[in-house]
Amino acid sequence: MAESTLGARVAELRRRRGLSQKELGAAIRRSESWVSQVERDVLPVERLSVLQRLADVLGVAVRDLRPEAAEPMAADRGDGHRAGSAVFEQLRLLLTGHPALEQLLGDEADRESADELPGLQERVDLAWQLAHESRLVEVGSALLELIPDLEHAARTTSAKRPEVLTLLSRAYQVAATAFTRQEEVDAAWVAADRALTAAEESGDALSVVAGTYRMAQAFLRLQRLEQAEQAARVSVAALAPQVADPELLRPEVLSLYGSLQLMLAVIAATDGNRTAARTGLAAARTAAQRLGEGRNDFDTEFGPTSVAVHAVAVAVELGDAGEALDTAASVDASVLSPERQARFLVDVARAHAQRRQAQDALGALLNAERLAPELVHHDPRAREVVRDLLQFAGRRPADDLRELAGRAAVTP
Repeated sequence: MAESTLGARVAELRRRRGLSQKELGAAIRRSESWVSQVERDVLPVERLSVLQRLADVLGVAVRDLRPEAAEPMAADRGDGHRAGSAVFEQLRLLLTGHPALEQLLGDEADRESADELPGLQERVDLAWQLAHESRLVEVGSALLELIPDLEHAARTTSAKRPEVLTLLSRAYQVAATAFTRQEEVDAAWVAADRALTAAEESGDALSVVAGTYRMAQAFLRLQRLEQAEQAARVSVAALAPQVADPELLRPEVLSLYGSLQLMLAVIAATDGNRTAARTGLAAARTAAQRLGEGRNDFDTEFGPTSVAVHAVAVAVELGDAGEALDTAASVDASVLSPERQARFLVDVARAHAQRRQAQDALGALLNAERLAPELVHHDPRAREVVRDLLQFAGRRPADDLRELAGRAAVTP
């Protein structure tokens, strides 16, 4: 079996254990159709957590199923080969230890910083704008100065301290988001925790919920699905009474609630729980319909279009490529940020790759790259599609594919 494909290995090991495709699917919380597609090498298995479940049921090690998955590629670990790694290493060091210890130990006289508030607001807004454009190196560079300035302002102002703490929470949230997208998820966890602390001190309960949302994102990327689900579900439960009461409901509450439901849908799809994924999508869709428009409360980009692009992502995660492409055909993602549009196109490319529609997959990736080059060059899912397309092409990949692989530093 050493030189066989993943699908052939799964099929052979399944037969050795006397399991049908339906029985194997049930054991790993996937459908019989999903197992069939994997065994025919139509559907690639990208997630280590899914490979681990397969290996456990089949009684082998992950490396016996897919040797290259046992040691993640250096570029996907973000260990210095990633663009901007020096900037994010500095940002990681900034999060190490107390954020303003010298001020606590020094005898610097307090000075009011209320006049600085508009400037700090603009800088936080700019950091989020850069994140929505997937310009993560610039995000990291901006935060290296912004976070210390906010930490200082939070300790040297009294009249506007709650507002400064809210800005500080948003700054740590964008740091958590950037670290998560850079696959630096341990640092994302720390940043999200700092965001929660600042939000709680500010007295802004919705900022606490937004910080929890970033924490759930980090847990999801870490494949700590139970913790990700717990973080999101607790926040959904806390918001539910306001969502149910028209007199209490505010648009920003409904926006956060819907974003968390989308998070639960993605978590469930990642875990292969089709029913829970559909439930989360349905709840988010209802919230979006009540909202009636796309909003960007707490930088979550929630609305009807966001629900539609997440429906595509969920379908791809569950291996339902046909459904994903049917849904994508009716989506106009141009109202979303460049980063969200690019992620949508990566999911479209993944769906095409699952169906071995190589040219369509490549076209979607190239369109995504035009919108957000950093994302396509460094996101593990995008890189995995490039790798699959190289394998499909064999010894003679098209020039566009070979050049994209070079820009993303992907080899077969």
